[in-house]
Amino acid sequence: MFGVSDGLVSNVSLILGFAGSGVDNTVVRLAGLAGAVAGAVSMAAGEWVSITSQNDLIRRELDVERRELVHNREHETAELAAIYQSHGMEKSRALAAAEDVMRSPDIALGVHAREELGVDPDELPPALSAAALSLVCFLFGALLPLVPWYLSSGLTAAVASLTIGVVAAAFVGGTVAHLAERAILAGAARQVVIVLVACGVTYLIGNLVGVNVG
Repeated sequence: MFGVSDGLVSNVSLILGFAGSGVDNTVVRLAGLAGAVAGAVSMAAGEWVSITSQNDLIRRELDVERRELVHNREHETAELAAIYQSHGMEKSRALAAAEDVMRSPDIALGVHAREELGVDPDELPPALSAAALSLVCFLFGALLPLVPWYLSSGLTAAVASLTIGVVAAAFVGGTVAHLAERAILAGAARQVVIVLVACGVTYLIGNLVGVNVG
């Protein structure tokens, strides 16, 4: 949903900015297509770098934890017992549970990682699939407002782009609000306002600046 929203807001604004400058249809189409592809690639690359870097840092912390479990076993056992105590266990039971966990290095690593780092070492997010999903979602949102420019031109295409942007933004905002168990109308309205403000600003800039195409 956020990928679709990003693609929609950024590209409908770009398209209307070019439309406001009075350039030919072909220029608007080219700008919209370039914006969609560039934005999708940028978002996918950013997602891949972000998750890859995060996973690298987590693996580094897991390596440190793995060494500590071998070379500083007593401290790690006491640390785990203290965590269990903080969850409400009695001291003796917490220590006994920690010692049971520490008998298996793999189980101990998983428990320490979840309790101390808040991650599951067996369920790190896949960077490539996340990047691919971001790319597809961004492209979908970015290409929606570009469709009218292949079917019509001028003010008609601009109004159609804006209409598609508003409807799609309302759907995205309402869906996110529904998933978050918030007011659907408020979520939809917020997203629509964002699109309208972005489109209004870029259209005004394009109209004021103007472009001469030879």
